[in-house]
Amino acid sequence: MGDLKMEDMPLSVIFEQARKIHMAASESSIDQDTVKKGIQGLQKCEDMIAKLGLFSANETKDDISTTNLKYILVPFYLVDLTEKIIDRDRMDIVAANQSKLKEFISFCETMEILPEEDLQALTQGGSNQLADRRAQKVARFKRQRDLESKLLEIKERKERRGRSTKAAALSTPVEAGEEEDLDEDGEEEREAWLTTISLAICKALDLLEMLKKEEDILSAVKEMQLKDGEKVFSRDVLDQRVKTAEDWHRNAAARAQFSKPAPPITCATFAQDVLEGRASVSQAHEHKHQPLIFGPASLINGSITSERDRMAAQVFQPGYRLPTMSIEEAGLKEMEIMNKFQERNAKVIEEASSAWYKDKPQKPGPPNDEDEDDEDDVVVEKARAWDDWKDDNPRGAGNKKLTPCG
Repeated sequence: MGDLKMEDMPLSVIFEQARKIHMAASESSIDQDTVKKGIQGLQKCEDMIAKLGLFSANETKDDISTTNLKYILVPFYLVDLTEKIIDRDRMDIVAANQSKLKEFISFCETMEILPEEDLQALTQGGSNQLADRRAQKVARFKRQRDLESKLLEIKERKERRGRSTKAAALSTPVEAGEEEDLDEDGEEEREAWLTTISLAICKALDLLEMLKKEEDILSAVKEMQLKDGEKVFSRDVLDQRVKTAEDWHRNAAARAQFSKPAPPITCATFAQDVLEGRASVSQAHEHKHQPLIFGPASLINGSITSERDRMAAQVFQPGYRLPTMSIEEAGLKEMEIMNKFQERNAKVIEEASSAWYKDKPQKPGPPNDEDEDDEDDVVVEKARAWDDWKDDNPRGAGNKKLTPCG
């Protein structure tokens, strides 16, 4: 798998090398050592995906990022490469591959990628009618051919746009529209991976049917040999049962990564470092974002043991404020503030709905009609006084000296 050890490689590099081996094995025959290397790489990918907790049973395909979509194909690639192994007992390979394909199809159903017609066929347990099975195979073959044509079209469109972008960059540097090209590339990559997963589902369903038939044939052959009374074969049957039990437990542990994932990495930055190969999964991931230390911090190698070292490390500091908490801690803090705010609002609304308010304050005691009559008399007297004043002081009476003829 290269000059580096597989344990030191990031997930993306291991997956890409295993995918190239799978493509080479699908197009032509390759040696068994290369196939085994590809299988080891895909098994390592499964372990890293489980440790990183990339997928959850509560997610759908829309919740998964474009970068992580390709890792859904790991179980299918592993089965397809295992089918190329010829130096093992075929019964073991058939049993293990059937279990792995069922896991892959079940996970695609959880991610809402499985087509509706295939989902109905799996739910009903398959039809015993020959015509129905033939119709399902024909429909699946047509869908597989359409998906292959779509993948080819996406590849040609990407190559065509790459050539045009390169030619435009050589002629005139174009800055406007670069973000649009990036968005188109991202959408095109996501569409390509979803199409590849749909194509893998079609192939997985066909392969699963073939493996079931092969398992029936192998079981019938072993039953015939058992009836012949071969003592050696009796021992083989016992060994096969032991292997079946071990495979069941091993596959149950593998299925647990989807139902009960490993403890996730709580630091998003450390998870990104693991994906890009800057850190190892085996390292402790209880990471805190500490403020950056500038100046002569390299002299003490970041190990502050005394107040003198701390003061020496803080001689030169940037002109802006450094972060004091990680993004995860800030999110938890904001969530706590929002919960308190919602609780306070709910309490205020409850108090407002249970209290009684009136527009005008009322005097204590029972209502009195005499008080209302007194208020009306006061208003009438005030109006009459105003009318009398206007009669005694006509309009403009105080401005006689300002008029020219006064």
